[in-house]
Amino acid sequence: MINHFRQAAQNKEFLITAEVTPPKGGNPARMLEMAQKLKGRVHGVNVTDGSRAVLRMSSIAASALLLQYGIEPIPQMTCRDRNIIGLQADLMGAYGLGLRNVLALTGDPVKAGDHQQAKAVFQLESVRLLQVIDKLNRGVDFNDKPLPDEPLDLFAGAAVDPQCGSWSGLQKRFERKLAAGAQFFQSQLITDFDRLDKFMHQIAANTDKPVLAGIFLLKSAKNAKFINKNVPGVEIPESIIKRLAEAEEPLKEGVKIAAEQVKLAQQLCQGVHMMAVKREDLIPEILDQAGIKPIVSK
Repeated sequence: MINHFRQAAQNKEFLITAEVTPPKGGNPARMLEMAQKLKGRVHGVNVTDGSRAVLRMSSIAASALLLQYGIEPIPQMTCRDRNIIGLQADLMGAYGLGLRNVLALTGDPVKAGDHQQAKAVFQLESVRLLQVIDKLNRGVDFNDKPLPDEPLDLFAGAAVDPQCGSWSGLQKRFERKLAAGAQFFQSQLITDFDRLDKFMHQIAANTDKPVLAGIFLLKSAKNAKFINKNVPGVEIPESIIKRLAEAEEPLKEGVKIAAEQVKLAQQLCQGVHMMAVKREDLIPEILDQAGIKPIVSK
C-alpha cells in the first residue's frame, strides 16, 4: 500500500495536512463531507483522538472510513485512555485496516473534557509511545518479544510547541522525540513566527525531519479572545484581534490572515497543518489565497 504522505515527506515536498474531528455519534456523514473537500489539496487528513478529552468516535475507526473514500488519514493516538496492551493492540489494528500514519500524543487531561468521572490511564506518554511504535515497526512488542505475524510499518509523527516557555525544555523534548523515532513534527497553533524562525534555526536545524506549522482559522475577534483565554501557551496578537474586530466580514478576514500565515510558514519550515474547526470547507480557499496549488497525484 502506497503512503503518499510519507512519500511526499521523503521527497522534501512542502507538506499540507488538515485536521478533522470524528463524529459525536454513529453517523460520520459530516466528517466525510468535510474531508472530501480536502481531496487533492492536502497530503493527509489528521483525525483527532478524544481532543480536549471530549468523547467522539474512535480516531482509528474514523480514519478507516476516510481510507474507504480514498483520503489518506493520519490518526492521532493518545495515551490517556489506553494501557500498554490497548495501545499496541490499536496500533496493530490500525495497521491491519490499512492505516500507515500515526501522530503520537500524550493526550489532554480528563478534567478538560465532558467525562470528568472517567479514569485516566497515562501508562505511557508521547516519547515512550513513539518508542513502542518503533519496536512494533522492528517486529517486537513492548517486552521485546517477536511478533509472529509480521512487523508494522507505521510513519510516526509527534507534536512540538515552538512557543513553549522553556527553551531548554523544548529542545530536550524535541531531541527525545527524534531519538524515539519521530519522522515528522506537527506544531501547535503558531502566532509568533519570529519564535518559529528561531526554533527552526536553533533547534530543528540539525534534522531533516519535516516540521509542519499549525495554522488556525480565526473566525472572529471573539473567537481569538476565547483561544487566548482557554488555550495554554497561545497568545494571539492584539493587532490580529483588532483586524478581525474592524473587518466588515470577520470570517473573510480570518481566511486572509490564515493565508498570510501559510505564506510565512513557507519561508520557515517544511509544511503546514491546517485547523479550521467546523469550517474545514474553507481550507482550499485559504490555500488558494496563499498561492498553494492543488496536489498532483503521482
